[in-house]
Amino acid sequence: MALDQPVAGDQTRIHDIGYRNYDGPRLGRAYATRSLYSQSLRGAYGLGRSVKSKVLPMLLFVVMCVPAAIMVAVAVATKADDLPVDYTRYAIVMQAVISLYVASQAPQSVSRDLRFKTVPLYFSRPIETADYVRAKFAALASAMFVLTAAPLLVLYVGALLAKLDFTDQTKGFAQGLVSVALLSLLFAGLGLVIASVTPRRGFGIAAVIAVLTISYGAVSTLQAIADEQGSFDVIAWIGLFSPITLIDGVQSAFLGASSAFPGGVGPSNGEGAVYVLVTLGLIAATYGLLIRRYRKAGL
Repeated sequence: MALDQPVAGDQTRIHDIGYRNYDGPRLGRAYATRSLYSQSLRGAYGLGRSVKSKVLPMLLFVVMCVPAAIMVAVAVATKADDLPVDYTRYAIVMQAVISLYVASQAPQSVSRDLRFKTVPLYFSRPIETADYVRAKFAALASAMFVLTAAPLLVLYVGALLAKLDFTDQTKGFAQGLVSVALLSLLFAGLGLVIASVTPRRGFGIAAVIAVLTISYGAVSTLQAIADEQGSFDVIAWIGLFSPITLIDGVQSAFLGASSAFPGGVGPSNGEGAVYVLVTLGLIAATYGLLIRRYRKAGL
């Protein structure tokens, strides 16, 4: 057989197509950051994930809204002159559900990236450290705002259906939104900082729950002791050491809320200014700590 004679059945072909430059649209960092924010926000409620991942966040969302719906039904049926709970008090009453939500979703947002070593892939390009942190922080804060603002909306709509005073209800609703916005930023920052320390989701959940519950329990106990001993001046200052009492102090000082502190006496305007500064400082500090945590891509 001649060497240049083709072999029967041989379908080998070599195509020299070369390399082509990408000439499509380059969406850049902003688009990548928005995409990460969108995916993280959806993930906070299990959207786009398995059914198992949807159960807990959706259940907690329902648990947050059902008491508000019951209160509205009672107010309408009894023709009450006001709602059973103020807008600014609702999140304080439901703090256990809020703490459980942030404890479950903060590790889901960042621990998986750490555990499966996908963080360097995000930073390969075009996303940078600050973009990643902003997207994750904003996504969890937005998810928490949805969780805490939805029942307030239920209360507000129900109050209008019950023909309660429009001006008072609108003012209370706006004050409640400001309160839960601060709460969402603070809790999201604390949850992400704690969860970013470990790639183990279970450890992250336990750590977030411990920080939120132990701090509140310790502060409440110390405030009760101070109240029993007549040391009323220190009650407000003790409240600076727990996230939920920080929010309580801010809204009782500036948003017209009734305080949950012993005796129902919240911080004065001067003390309330300290509460605002500490709250904003903590939010900024958690953001800064997250930037420092993710400064190195090879985590």
